[in-house]
Amino acid sequence: MSGHSKWHSIKHKKAKEDAKRGNMFGKLSRNIIVAVKEGGGSDPRDNITLANAIAKAKEYNMPQSNIERAVKKGTGEIEGGNFESILYEGYGPGGIAIIVEVMTENKNRTASDVRNILSRYNGTLGESGSVSWQFERKGIIIVERGEVQNEEEFMLSMIDSGAEDIDEDDDVYEIKTPPVEFIKVMEALEKNKINIKSSELGLIPKSTIKLSKEESVKVLKLLNALDEHDDVQNVTSNLEISDEILSEV
Repeated sequence: MSGHSKWHSIKHKKAKEDAKRGNMFGKLSRNIIVAVKEGGGSDPRDNITLANAIAKAKEYNMPQSNIERAVKKGTGEIEGGNFESILYEGYGPGGIAIIVEVMTENKNRTASDVRNILSRYNGTLGESGSVSWQFERKGIIIVERGEVQNEEEFMLSMIDSGAEDIDEDDDVYEIKTPPVEFIKVMEALEKNKINIKSSELGLIPKSTIKLSKEESVKVLKLLNALDEHDDVQNVTSNLEISDEILSEV
């Protein structure tokens, strides 16, 4: 599986743990608020960004009342939706490229926090455009292999629905889609009664870099520290993580 797949799995596992503590709901709410403000309105049928944000919120069992409240904050019906999305670019140990997507009410504070975290873990904040060219926005959907009864029919159905690539691992399929086909592919899975383990519309690296075990562990500590910040929505890198190192994370 690709380096992205493994980091995605780590993020998904961590997000589930955060959800138990209530940390994740705040991030999911911000995601919905900004999707309404910047994505084109409060109707998910006309706003793919919002549709993805709501789908992700439901994936983590966020209550419907929380989702509706976040949508209203986005439209301005109720107060508390003064968030803006910002993308920070930087480098980690070994020259690894890092993208940090945040949603914040105070960009000066958040910029300072991101810079300090990077510095603490031997990383640096780069200029706009310094590493973003190494990434592309795609939909990533993870399905457990046990959910699929007929592999050939599954593959054909996914391609017909708009999937552009399907990677196989020991126990999961990773379905990659163009952003515009993301919701369509998810709907096809639901129609075929195939449960979705995780889904994400985000940035993935065009290519990955392998580092030594020591440097890889340093990068993972940096990525986790960034991901734990309340304003940070997503952290992506071009690190390729070996199974040996993953087993120790």
